[in-house]
Amino acid sequence: MFIYQLLIEYDGTNYNGWQKQKNGKSIQETVEKALKKILKNKINLYGSGRTDAGVHAISQSAHFSVDFKIINKISFLNSINFFLKNKKISILDIKLKPENFHARFSAKKRIYEYVLINRQAPLSLEQNKAWHIKKPLNIDLMKKGAKLLLGTKDFSTFRSASCGAKSPIRTLKTAKIYKLNEKKIIFLFESKSFLQQQVRSMVGCLKYLGEKKWDLKKFKRVLKLKNRSLCAPPAPACGLYLKKVFY
Repeated sequence: MFIYQLLIEYDGTNYNGWQKQKNGKSIQETVEKALKKILKNKINLYGSGRTDAGVHAISQSAHFSVDFKIINKISFLNSINFFLKNKKISILDIKLKPENFHARFSAKKRIYEYVLINRQAPLSLEQNKAWHIKKPLNIDLMKKGAKLLLGTKDFSTFRSASCGAKSPIRTLKTAKIYKLNEKKIIFLFESKSFLQQQVRSMVGCLKYLGEKKWDLKKFKRVLKLKNRSLCAPPAPACGLYLKKVFY
């Protein structure tokens, strides 16, 4: 048996998320169908995580097993990308991995990026690719809030009600906010794993800080009380990107 890792880029706008489901189009199922056409076998694809509907990936990691070796990597990539060319999904690379490799359980850290555009004019080029906020934001205040999220904490405040994780405890190693240009603000978060909607919920709360709807005292209180009902509305899925998974 041979285990292969795929690195996948996708626009999640018109998908119901990564996870295969009965009703709705998923990234996982779309790639599995393309793999079946090439490999002539039913393929089960396992991702590093379940991105929600509308969430994008710069480099999602997934793996599958097959009972024969893929000889020509370039030919394989050309073939699978041919079948995916109208799906807004691209396979960036394929790598042969050890038999104990698992895209989800072998991962040591994940990096998510959130894109926010702070300007009056509506989005044209980046519609469905970023969160558009018209009201001016105080980025320095948001940076101070992000620092409070660092470390090992109970992130229940930022956890979706439907989250299936056994524990709300996570270790956030990186929480950075910076301007890519005058109007584009990037949020960068790094952890071994994240709770469902954790990143979008954190960004939603940081946006409240930036708008001065909350002050730092309120932000600290919301984090400390571990109560989901106190969380600001989560940021929309369109601005979220799974940037990279490390092993």
